[in-house]
Amino acid sequence: MATSTAPQLRKALKRSAPGLTRERALWAEGHEVVVGIDEVGRGAWAGPLTIGAVVLPKQGRVNKIRDSKMLTEREREALFDRITDWCEAWAVGHASERECDELGMSEAQRLAARRAIEGLGVAPDQFLIDGKWDFIGGGMTTMIVKGDATCLSISAASILAKVTRDRMMRIEDEHFPAYDFAWNKGYPCPRHKQALRGVGPSAIHRRSWAFMDDIPWTGAVRYVRPDPQGTLFDA
Repeated sequence: MATSTAPQLRKALKRSAPGLTRERALWAEGHEVVVGIDEVGRGAWAGPLTIGAVVLPKQGRVNKIRDSKMLTEREREALFDRITDWCEAWAVGHASERECDELGMSEAQRLAARRAIEGLGVAPDQFLIDGKWDFIGGGMTTMIVKGDATCLSISAASILAKVTRDRMMRIEDEHFPAYDFAWNKGYPCPRHKQALRGVGPSAIHRRSWAFMDDIPWTGAVRYVRPDPQGTLFDA
């Protein structure tokens, strides 16, 4: 679906461009490799949790980058190759639905982040991540509330993560057409919920989630992670 030219930016988005203020401040301090990090899929009922990681160059610019949630699927697809060609390094890491169940979402997010960072092929000096939770650690992280909308490297990472995961879910739709994954990407919606009630969860559903308790299907059992101390607890 990728195209060489991004669609004309909608008027509502023209004044909301993310900037390089945070990256430039870190570059000025001598941090050469600044990695923008963002995640997608945390709230989905099916499919992986995905982390995007990018290292932007100090020169040049790709216009029309925004928080992936602000863009249409066509806009994101059109930007994907332009961003990857521009980046000095980029990678996407995943935690599978099974890993989300067995590890819990916090540990799964750390795992996906490690995989993305390892995939960069460079040694990071600093990280910029969206939100208030440092899932990277190591004293190298700057957390930015609404960073996916204001920080260019995080915005770019959000697009790469979103497009990669969406492509994966469109492929899964071919295997599990009842759930309409090509449209909902594994997130809850009426048709997705109806399919769960009718045929139960697929092989890529997260079986530790609370929606499993509402499926009127005898073969669907909610997964409960064992506590390391020997008891059981809900994910």
